[in-house]
Amino acid sequence: MNRTEIANLILRNLVEKKDVLKKQFLSSKGGIGYFYLDNLLPEDLALEIYHKFPNTKATVKKKNLREFKFTAYQMNKYDTILEEIVYAFQDKRVVKLVGEICELKDLEGDENLYAGGLSLMEKDNFLNPHLDNSHDKDRNKWRVLNLLYYVSPNWKLENGGNLELWPKGLKEPQITIVSKFNRLVVMSTHNNSWHSVSKVLKDDVRNCVSNYYFSNTPFLISDTFHVTTFRGRSSEKIKDILLRLDNGFRGSLRKIFKKGVRENPHQYKK
Repeated sequence: MNRTEIANLILRNLVEKKDVLKKQFLSSKGGIGYFYLDNLLPEDLALEIYHKFPNTKATVKKKNLREFKFTAYQMNKYDTILEEIVYAFQDKRVVKLVGEICELKDLEGDENLYAGGLSLMEKDNFLNPHLDNSHDKDRNKWRVLNLLYYVSPNWKLENGGNLELWPKGLKEPQITIVSKFNRLVVMSTHNNSWHSVSKVLKDDVRNCVSNYYFSNTPFLISDTFHVTTFRGRSSEKIKDILLRLDNGFRGSLRKIFKKGVRENPHQYKK
């Protein structure tokens, strides 16, 4: 199945649930706007996507104070269906419809997959609370939406590896969205959209298809440029101090070097 055919399936489901999804997003927009849609694709197709995911050994390992996960973005190294599902979300019709649901205009996908592509998390992997990088790879457009499509069968809350949203800041309780099989989550990205992924507790792998949408205008008028900014959880006092120092150092470098000291390797080099 190609990306256009997959996009047709995504469109059909989004159109059917459009009003409900729009209400969900707009009611949460004052904090971190988000919506989620279950059973996005036919189950057999979602399972095929899951089974075609690469082994973590065939991906890029990211392990540091900020995160511990695996990513894949050089899509021609993997099964064709994986590239097709990634770019199905960048079909102009899908982008336009998601924009209508979120009441955002001038949206576009990112063919370079800057921080997008595939994400895999196995036991003990985590992603600390953070703000996504505010811009695209060339710092010309604003990152405004994050699309996460989960494909690991039978994934439950108790497995860990779930998306956490912190609309009232890191001192208040988070909203947990389970990384449920065949679930699409769309969330806004801006200067206050703190989010994280809880540590994976089960000896299994949580697989996710990731995309970002960009715009010429920021999600919030008050948004400013920032690098991907990490914080420690309330129980991680020392880690939080170290991450704040790390944020400051990386942010200072980007003020001097617009695109960083080196080009970010997390891009699809076609």
